[in-house]
Amino acid sequence: MTNKEIVTRLFGVLTPYRSKLIIAMVGMVIVAGFNAAQAYMVKPLLDEIFVNKDKVLLNILPLALLGIFLVKGIFYFIYSYLLEWVGQCVIRDLRNQIYAHLNRLPLSFFHHMPTGELISRIINDVTLLQGAVSHALIRILRDFVSVIGLLVVIFMMDWRLALMSMIFLPMAAAPIVIFGKKFRRVSTRYQRSIGEVTNILHETIGGARIVKAFCMEKQEEKRFAAQIQHLFNTLMTETRYRCLSHPMIEFMGGVGIALIIWFGGMQVLKGTSTMGAFMSFLTALIMLYEPVKGVSKINSTIQSGLAAATRIFNLLDIVPDIVEKKDAVILPPFHDCIEFQDVGFSYEPGEPVLHGVNLKVQRGEVLAVVGPSGGGKTTLANMLPRFHDVDSGAIRIDGHDIRDLTLHSLRSQLALVTQQTILFNDTVRYNIGYGSQDCSEEDVHRAADAAFALEFIEELPDGFDTIIGESGARLSGGQRQRISIARAILKDAPVLVLDEATSALDTESERKVQKALENLMKNRTTIVIAHRLSTIKNADRIIVMQGGRLVEEGTHDALLARGEVYNQLYQMQYSD
Repeated sequence: MTNKEIVTRLFGVLTPYRSKLIIAMVGMVIVAGFNAAQAYMVKPLLDEIFVNKDKVLLNILPLALLGIFLVKGIFYFIYSYLLEWVGQCVIRDLRNQIYAHLNRLPLSFFHHMPTGELISRIINDVTLLQGAVSHALIRILRDFVSVIGLLVVIFMMDWRLALMSMIFLPMAAAPIVIFGKKFRRVSTRYQRSIGEVTNILHETIGGARIVKAFCMEKQEEKRFAAQIQHLFNTLMTETRYRCLSHPMIEFMGGVGIALIIWFGGMQVLKGTSTMGAFMSFLTALIMLYEPVKGVSKINSTIQSGLAAATRIFNLLDIVPDIVEKKDAVILPPFHDCIEFQDVGFSYEPGEPVLHGVNLKVQRGEVLAVVGPSGGGKTTLANMLPRFHDVDSGAIRIDGHDIRDLTLHSLRSQLALVTQQTILFNDTVRYNIGYGSQDCSEEDVHRAADAAFALEFIEELPDGFDTIIGESGARLSGGQRQRISIARAILKDAPVLVLDEATSALDTESERKVQKALENLMKNRTTIVIAHRLSTIKNADRIIVMQGGRLVEEGTHDALLARGEVYNQLYQMQYSD
């Protein structure tokens, strides 16, 4: 992504704040005008007061100078505050935009992108962009306007000296261009390293139990230290460039000013210029070089911001695989059947996971899906809420192709309970009511009771107001699962998907959860993905998935009698 493309997109983000930016620009022009006036006032100070002894001007000039500083200060505050406000608004908008975009991306995206990397994009990259927009951008705009005003002054004072100084200004600015590309490359490496560090932290903190169980503390410390050392090396490279660029610009500017002092001094000695004019010119020129030196100081900030902007916009440019059609319709309340018609799907091209699956689930039916690991059971279930889209065939609910439906109307009629219970670091009440914003206190209690969770919830320190910790860490596995079931009960969706909902539980917890599931499944169309065959004996129908194909179908007794795949699975589980 080129600098022009980045700047164009940043200005697109700035568009809603155009009026504030215009006011800030007016303030900057006024401040720049007063900067030029300060430099210009050196001439009457020397020529009229110190040389010609003008006492009247001596009384007026200090008052005029005070007025300049007062007005300049007022407008400096106005434009600085407005630009900072706009910069912070842009950062806020970008963070919200990135987060909203992530929520629209399909599950397949998160399978390939580490969580730590995404956290780094939202927090670190946007913070670096904030530095470029809120501080560097302000300084560049301010200095640009100031340079225009000061150029007017130096040409008014001595056009020959002004032309000479124009030769050295580009020379002083050359290191900015030279080091700019280096800063960009280093910053990109730095941001990538930050993402890797964040990912290590996310993995090791989230997997602290496994790290300790396998005595891997020292190894993880070494892995983290190695990544931190890489980050340190990258930062020192950036520091070396930054510390080198400033003195180079300082030296180039010094060469120019030295030659101009010599040439201008000769003009004063010859009598072709006054001391006041020369000193006024020199003051304006020194003030003119300051913005150039200032840009060198913030060049690394600018390049870091541009590198961060590239990563941010690349993320925002990812097109979601799962999108609603413009003319998507709302799914009416489910009343008939769900039909999989010759469904094919693959995560990677050329490696199909589902092969021409044909299946019909009637309203009110309990369908169990079993089979060896990797057979496509969970993938089949994930197709229904459009976590993935079919590569071939179609999935229909009451005759509606789910790709023609709004995602909200589709997913609002589905409830999901998985083996990996997803809970939030909030209260029990919040987790049960998640997705059911309009529920009452009574509804939450009723759902908890139906999930056989009310008894243990009331024993918690703060009952329904107890904070349960990250992923429900303060609860047992069975308690977490019953909270998840209560959440599904409260949602009251007509279609229920249970994905290995009891496979990670001990026998006692499984018994309690199974009772809760029975309450949840009442009067609902249920698709049960099960590993323990004992939990699905009473299903209306059982299908067997193997190698991405539907290979058997029937009741528990009928499938056992056939003596094929289901019978083999059953014998493996109960052979003892």
